[in-house]
Amino acid sequence: MTDVWSAGDAYEAYVGRWSRAVAAIFVPWLGVRPNARWLDVGCGTGALTAAVLILAEPASIVGVDSSAGFLGTARNRVTDPRAEFYLGDARELRLASSAYDAVISGLAINFVPEPGAALTEFARVAKPGGVVAAYVWDYAEGMELMRHFWAAATTVDPGAERFHEGSRFALCHPDPLRALWTGAGLSDVVVDSIEIPTVFPTFADYWQPFLGGQGPGPAYAMSLDEPRRAALRDELRSRLGEGPIELTARAWAVRGTR
Repeated sequence: MTDVWSAGDAYEAYVGRWSRAVAAIFVPWLGVRPNARWLDVGCGTGALTAAVLILAEPASIVGVDSSAGFLGTARNRVTDPRAEFYLGDARELRLASSAYDAVISGLAINFVPEPGAALTEFARVAKPGGVVAAYVWDYAEGMELMRHFWAAATTVDPGAERFHEGSRFALCHPDPLRALWTGAGLSDVVVDSIEIPTVFPTFADYWQPFLGGQGPGPAYAMSLDEPRRAALRDELRSRLGEGPIELTARAWAVRGTR
């Protein structure tokens, strides 16, 4: 099974909408002055880019992502003329050095095969004194909608544990994030938590996004045959009930200065 990142609308229904809530807290936390030039690496469907446009009064923002499908959704959703979107690799940004006041990334750095190479690029394209920052889900503990999913999945199929983001992404903890940022030569590094409510009116509202196939959990669900997927659904329903389902999601946010 491989992670799938292609259908922007399905990703929005799964976690894109929750990323928007985190971004609304993350952007003001950065304290970037108005009229700055921003770069959003791993911009996905444009959740973080849209928050910058609304909250930070940027002069411009460039979004870069490796998924053409996600970029198509971003271009449709974010039509502000200050925003541009390009296909690209976080490890090899085809952008000028020392060009951006703020280089940011939302829910993406842990999926880059070489995060150290990506951070080197983030620092390269940031201006001296510029902000380099990101946020990732606390997969192991605080991202409850995913934690409940994988707890149910491993009950039905113990082999599912190897796909669990909490097991796969050691980076998504404060100490590894701090080490990654300082290792890229950034100073004044700070790591903090951002917690948001994730409320589902019914169990169907919780379950349906997992059928979209975008990201590790949904990709795992859709890799199952129908009887095993039904068993997973029923195990989740027994744990969460019919609704409303009131959960929380925690992200780790990190920022530093070039």
